[in-house]
Amino acid sequence: MTTEALTAQAYIQHHLTNLTFGFHPEHGLGFAHSSIEAGEMGFWAIHVDTMFFSLVLGLLFLWFFQSVSKKATAGVPSGAQNFAEWIIDFVNDNVRGSFSGRNPLVAPLALTIFVWVFLMNAMDLLPVDLVPFFFQHSMAALGADPHHVFLKVVPTTDPNATFAMSLMIFFTMLYYSVKIKGVGGFLGELTLEPFGKWGMPANLLLEGINLLSKPVSLSLRLFGNLYAGEMIFILIALMYGHGLVMDVSAGVMQLAWAIFHILIVTLQAFIFMVLTIVYLDMAHQTHH
Repeated sequence: MTTEALTAQAYIQHHLTNLTFGFHPEHGLGFAHSSIEAGEMGFWAIHVDTMFFSLVLGLLFLWFFQSVSKKATAGVPSGAQNFAEWIIDFVNDNVRGSFSGRNPLVAPLALTIFVWVFLMNAMDLLPVDLVPFFFQHSMAALGADPHHVFLKVVPTTDPNATFAMSLMIFFTMLYYSVKIKGVGGFLGELTLEPFGKWGMPANLLLEGINLLSKPVSLSLRLFGNLYAGEMIFILIALMYGHGLVMDVSAGVMQLAWAIFHILIVTLQAFIFMVLTIVYLDMAHQTHH
């Protein structure tokens, strides 16, 4: 994809449109040929790029830790084993510090979330046009119009991905809330706190909002930060088509933002993991 082939507005819109497969009212089943068509495909459309990169990165995470575990030794560890053990110790320290209950699921879940979200976020550090360029020209070789070929390589810039992850955490939290406290205990937390039995309507309103805000804030925080970071990369990339001096300046800006963005990539994965641990800890508490 080149900025010369598209206007600035079209270039930005192209980068923000997912590779969408679904049913269009006029064209039937197939891939969307524009951002408008992608929006018209409705709820059941599939963002193929989000699904693909999410699954590939998840499999990469599983392959790495499985391969390290097979080669693990009690003697002098390899660099990969040291790295894997460092991540596991880091996650375990956070679980011990934030989770007061007993549940063998929490630490593996926290490890999966941290590494998986980090890998998805880290896709933002690739040159913004690199993967879309090769995909676009590969599809053009098969007869597709390059301007109608879309690809977003950062799954966490898609709210469908971040909401899906946060909803799974939310349902897990609800499951353990009912399992540990019982239906009565869980409903009691929603209706009897903080104003007692005489304030049930107010209690339910306040606690209900507090409960439902957890998956919303969890997903939107991750999506918003990565979407904003991706947008900055896209805006800087627009500067490449205005002469050599501007190209060099834009390249320096891309590098500077990428270095800073490493902090955002890591921090957002860390926050998502920590909040998951905290929410599950709240689900296991019975002192109310």
